[in-house]
Amino acid sequence: MTKLLVVATGNPGKLREMQAYLENSGWELTLKPEELEIEETGETFAANACLKASQIAKATGNWAIADDSGLQVDALNGSPGVYSARYAKTDSERIARILSELGNEVNRQAQFVCAVAIARPDGAIVLQSEGVCRGEILHAPRGDSGFGYDPIFYVQELQLTFAEMTKELKRSISHRGKAFTALLPQLERIRS
Repeated sequence: MTKLLVVATGNPGKLREMQAYLENSGWELTLKPEELEIEETGETFAANACLKASQIAKATGNWAIADDSGLQVDALNGSPGVYSARYAKTDSERIARILSELGNEVNRQAQFVCAVAIARPDGAIVLQSEGVCRGEILHAPRGDSGFGYDPIFYVQELQLTFAEMTKELKRSISHRGKAFTALLPQLERIRS
């Protein structure tokens, strides 16, 4: 039997991405109602994911899933962190800001982090997972796939930026991919 899982986003692209991770899981995903807006006031990715999942679950009376993710740059003390999406108005402005703040800094180590939370219809958080993908920040963008900071996030082992990877490759090694891989076995248990 298929169960409904409300995704705490209004973004159809994020819904499709989550559906790809949860394919054959027995959960049917749907976008949250447009009028429901949740302010991300948490100080960590996990806190924001839990906040969004809990509030959407309570508001809709359904199981809900939420994620929060972003880029942490070592030399910038973990910034932009939970403010990754709000670091500037556009992707190109966000990239320009990171590159400007790093300047000629030698330590360009960074990581993408994704936290995922699932809440019962009463808002209680029943599952959480986190995924991390280490990499480094290039001096200039490379590649034209992906979004956000993907063109400057370089994965040494593959010698590619996220923006140079196929969707399948990125999904298999990314922070979001790792978070969902960790979540899937737990998700099976609560579906029954």
